[in-house]
Amino acid sequence: MKTKKPISIILSLILVLACVAGLTACGNTDADADNAAADQKPVLTVAVSPDFSPMEFVDTSKTGQDQYVGFDITLAKFIADELGMTLEIKPMSFDACQAAVQSGNVEISISGYSYTPERAENFNLSDYYYAGDNETEQTIIVLADKAGQFDSVDDFAGLTIGAQTASLQMILCESQLPESTKIKEFGDVGTAVEALRNGNVDGLAVAHGNGKAIIASNENIGFSGFLFEIAEEAENNVILIKKGNDELTEKINACLAKAYENGYYGQWYTEAQELAGIDTAADVSYDDEGNAE
Repeated sequence: MKTKKPISIILSLILVLACVAGLTACGNTDADADNAAADQKPVLTVAVSPDFSPMEFVDTSKTGQDQYVGFDITLAKFIADELGMTLEIKPMSFDACQAAVQSGNVEISISGYSYTPERAENFNLSDYYYAGDNETEQTIIVLADKAGQFDSVDDFAGLTIGAQTASLQMILCESQLPESTKIKEFGDVGTAVEALRNGNVDGLAVAHGNGKAIIASNENIGFSGFLFEIAEEAENNVILIKKGNDELTEKINACLAKAYENGYYGQWYTEAQELAGIDTAADVSYDDEGNAE
């Protein structure tokens, strides 16, 4: 015959179990709350083409989202933090970045963009942000044994000059170089640099800051000595936002104003230039689907 346990013993066991459960729950409360808060944050998706140091490139010593570095990545992180959002970098080709904004697959693209009338027509453009000499000077790089030998556009007559598809540099080549100059398009800067090294093109049109980073990693490449004429509105950078998204545009402009007022741009650009010079820094090309090539 089974004996009945006293009610007092049963109540004691219940209280002990409740306390243990309570202590466990209390121990996890803070961590769980932090994780839940992070999960609840809206996501800011940003398309970048990480083949354009010091603006956006890859630190091969890191993985995941941490591998994407550079001035524009720092700016994207700042904007996401200011908006209370979680940043998600979406790497893809330069051309695909622009298409992704238009289609709404990403909220914005930050990838060293200059103002052009065509971009103003197809996107909401942010106010300007300022990244050192990266956009204020546009140039052509050549093999080192030809460095400094080009003083004017006429010096490029009959030569083949590379430029990235849908870039300001492509527009400048088409509008300012002689008709006899052959302009060769490249989907990414890395492939274009390889073509220059191999002698498949005579020069490559680049932003000056990008040229510095390329030359730092390639001792057989140098500046041609030539600078394009740049319209004032194309001297600095803009962020691409889907046409008609005025609310997000206003929020981003407020973030840019705060970064400018606090003097962050110069600091970010210096840090990006230094990072572009480390051994594990690399300009990595991606296809339209975001696969590294």
